[in-house]
Amino acid sequence: MPKTFTDLTRHALNGPTMGTRWSALFHAQLDDDRPIAAAMAAAVTQVDEQMSTWKPTSALMRLNAAPPGTWVDLPAHLMAVLAASLAIGRASDGAFDIAVGDAVTAWGYGPNPASEPAIRAALATTRRAAHEVLELDAAVARARKHAPVTLDLSGIAKGYGVDRLAEVALAHGIQDALVAIDGELRALGLQPDGTPWSVAIERPDHDSRTPHSIVALENAAIATSGDYRHWVDVGGKRLSHTMDPARGGPLATSPASVTVVAATCMEADAWATALMVRGSAVGADLARKHNLNALFIDRDGDGYRETTVGGLFTARAYPERAA
Repeated sequence: MPKTFTDLTRHALNGPTMGTRWSALFHAQLDDDRPIAAAMAAAVTQVDEQMSTWKPTSALMRLNAAPPGTWVDLPAHLMAVLAASLAIGRASDGAFDIAVGDAVTAWGYGPNPASEPAIRAALATTRRAAHEVLELDAAVARARKHAPVTLDLSGIAKGYGVDRLAEVALAHGIQDALVAIDGELRALGLQPDGTPWSVAIERPDHDSRTPHSIVALENAAIATSGDYRHWVDVGGKRLSHTMDPARGGPLATSPASVTVVAATCMEADAWATALMVRGSAVGADLARKHNLNALFIDRDGDGYRETTVGGLFTARAYPERAA
């Protein structure tokens, strides 16, 4: 007989990772969910230890430290994320680019405070995209740079961490779950009552945390990139933490937020960044080209203007904005 809702116990797991928290919600017949919690914690810790720029011993930092032309052996998870990063970098015409680590650090979004000399250097650097200078040898799990470059995976690693949480859930026989790291989420299957998982998209206000809308997800992932949680003030203007790969500094103009729904959270995370870089008009064309579901929210006077791509979102205008 199929299990009914009353046969299942609600399990809400969470823990620290990547400067924020991971979470998992599912319903199952389990007497002890601690083995699943431990496996999930280990999975996201592994991602962080391989891909963090805050940990000098991470595999990514070993690659960053290696001289150009030197092959560096890398773990499988990092290789997978690098391969996806380069693929999305090419597909987005460089809008998603992991070769902005120098700019991220210079502007104070890494482990060190912002540095004016480093900012000037980042802005003056002649830049080449990661997919032009990074070579991967998947057969033996190694990579080498063909030019000096500092890689940063902050626009994709968190999404990959969410996918790892989903893999752990599935490996433990959990077919229906909602897993997340901060605002990046992935839905497996359905809720116990047979309905999709309801996920809130946050309104892009600097000073409040309120829902903008709700999207129903089944076997899909969602990620949002925005200018309203992390920024720097320059000349009285707030600049997004998202880097413009073309110039080595924060985006001068951008949507307030871009939300993408994709098959994996890694893809959604990276594409949200790419579309943020391209902006609503060009970004919408790029989203259509790659069959993405995307929601662009732009500030418009005292309100907001929306641009939508794909069948999941319906555009609307709404004037009210938090003071």
